[in-house]
Amino acid sequence: MNRAALRPRAAALRVRTAFRPRTAEPEPPAKPEPARRSRWARSGKREKSGGAQRDGRRPLPLPLRLLAMLFAFAFMVAFAVVLARLTLEPSPASESLVHSNLRPGRSLRAYLDQPELRDAVKQIGGNLLLGVPFGVLVPVLAPRARGLLRVLLLTATVMLLVEFAQGALVTGRAFDVDDVILNTTGALIGYLLVGRRLGRAVHARERRV
Repeated sequence: MNRAALRPRAAALRVRTAFRPRTAEPEPPAKPEPARRSRWARSGKREKSGGAQRDGRRPLPLPLRLLAMLFAFAFMVAFAVVLARLTLEPSPASESLVHSNLRPGRSLRAYLDQPELRDAVKQIGGNLLLGVPFGVLVPVLAPRARGLLRVLLLTATVMLLVEFAQGALVTGRAFDVDDVILNTTGALIGYLLVGRRLGRAVHARERRV
């Protein structure tokens, strides 16, 4: 056969092979993704770990709780008697010396300006001590009033009533807003030091996961 006749066929074969679509190579099989835990499963695991710590604090047995509340009630009654005797007892000798004070800080400055430090400590420390039993006993007697703001609000309300009674009904006594501030501060100190822990120990609740 003539070589010149074979050349067009070879050229056509080359053109066909050049434009022939290449077959796609098979992709390697995808690796299976690790199973992801759902949000509920992860949160449940966290709750179990946290719940084990929370459940470690359990309430006292019922007899001990009742005994603690009984002692707290007795102390509160005794404190109320002492408070009434200290604040509501007439003092005719000091009738011309006492004046009502509606300006916060005025009596505190007067206490600090006294020549003897013992008198200032007696006035300020005495008012602070009068508020401490509220911060200690209220969380035990009233479980719903265990919060800090509730204890302070209850203390301020009671002391305001006492001060109003002093100024309106008791001879030789006057209303003093600084006394209310000091009493409420004493309740805050008692609550932070003892009352909060005592209230949790007596009225603690188990938290279920």
